[in-house]
Amino acid sequence: MSTPENLRYTKEHEWLSDVVDGVATVGITAFAADALGDVVYAQLPQVGDTVTEGETCGELESTKSVSDLYSPVSGEIVEANQDVVDDPALVNTAPFEGGWLFKVRISEEPKDVLSAEEYTKLTAGN
Repeated sequence: MSTPENLRYTKEHEWLSDVVDGVATVGITAFAADALGDVVYAQLPQVGDTVTEGETCGELESTKSVSDLYSPVSGEIVEANQDVVDDPALVNTAPFEGGWLFKVRISEEPKDVLSAEEYTKLTAGN
């Protein structure tokens, strides 16, 4: 399973891109997408919403279950991926590309993120 080296990860299976001009992109990992099964609905935070690191900010519904979406950082939402709202299957088919979920202007550096190597070790037992 793919775990891109250029991303940071959370124990809740979200990924976080490098920060560019104060903004980072957030999505869920391939591991999480596989565990969820076919995603059929995405409720994402809205532009202007404030999110808090470790707190729920949306949900993904699959044919198996409903899963809370946690923000890996604190900040303000600057973009939500409308393509995922329109076609939630993108989360399964391209979790690190077109299936990203939202972009956030970070208000503080995240405290509890993992490197790709650490995340791979975390998911290796599952």
